[in-house]
Amino acid sequence: MTQTEIAKKLGTTSQAVSLWLNHEVPAHRVLPICKLLEWEITPHEIRSDIYPNPTDGLPQREL
Repeated sequence: MTQTEIAKKLGTTSQAVSLWLNHEVPAHRVLPICKLLEWEITPHEIRSDIYPNPTDGLPQREL
């Protein structure tokens, strides 16, 4: 998925997405980005400062 596609789906600009990738993703954008990317990237990978454990922020599996 391109930065432009991510921006469009999140209702922001591609410039904002580029800024996040080069600096830091805002906390309120972490989970929406992970969900948008179908959890291929985890919250821990994006912001380990607020999701310190590898499974933090992941949806619970259904049994």
